[in-house]
Amino acid sequence: MREREDPWIALKDPTLVRFQNRWHLFTTVRMASGNVDIVYFNFEDWPSANSAERHVLGLHDNYYCAPQVFWFSPHQKWYLIYQLAEPSRTPPFGPCFSTTEDLDDPASWSKPEPMIPKVSRKPKWIDFWVICDSGKAYLFYTSNDGHLWRRETPIAEFPFGWGEQTLALKADVFEASHTYKLKDREEYVTLIESQAPGRRYYKAYLAEDLGGTWRGLADSLENPFAAVPENVDQVDGVWTDCISHGELIRSGIDERMEVDPDHLQFLFQGASRDEYAKSGGYAKIPWRLGRLRQH
Repeated sequence: MREREDPWIALKDPTLVRFQNRWHLFTTVRMASGNVDIVYFNFEDWPSANSAERHVLGLHDNYYCAPQVFWFSPHQKWYLIYQLAEPSRTPPFGPCFSTTEDLDDPASWSKPEPMIPKVSRKPKWIDFWVICDSGKAYLFYTSNDGHLWRRETPIAEFPFGWGEQTLALKADVFEASHTYKLKDREEYVTLIESQAPGRRYYKAYLAEDLGGTWRGLADSLENPFAAVPENVDQVDGVWTDCISHGELIRSGIDERMEVDPDHLQFLFQGASRDEYAKSGGYAKIPWRLGRLRQH
């Protein structure tokens, strides 16, 4: 659907890779009608991002959003992970995937397939994220109640074969957890969105392995990973009070999710305090994208 036929009110939940000298960006788009989809665009550099052509994927007629894109090297394919609501499935809401061999072609993505077709009981889960080590794939997600959950599957069985969920972290966190391998270090970092009155911000935790214990790195509003105004300066005037559903810009493209800890950049969705509180509910917040850089 073209934007002029159903105006877009929010771009959110960004995920991106740098491939063949271009940025390839996928985001959730929320439209004035209430429809939600995933949109793709690519561009050479950040100044040209706003003018890049945008393509709505249209993979499903129902609600699907919150993408994650990566190259899965064992299959030599691109994967797009996202959450989807399909009433005919059990459970109706859960993690799905699509694949392509041509990242440049938004029409080439396969139709959605559920990653966990059956579960032992109705789960409470949102914002799915995949990361792999040498032997396993890990699926992380939150439940909007201070819990970060983990499932595992052997690399050879990905994207299926997931075991039962395990509690990975219990803390004052909310949603949108994203987990990365720190380049040239034997450590992982997970970033998780948290809530403060009238705004959102991000915390960070470290672990020595993906199945291990997470410890606080920047895990409070007084010492956050990213929060306005605590540790974020806005160079062109204040446009956001929220640092919400963000992704670190990776140093690679594959399932290891590596980031360079010495050159961090964070792409996120933002909104002012008034937009966040007075838009008439979460679905009407006019989220737009911003980028944080270390200085």
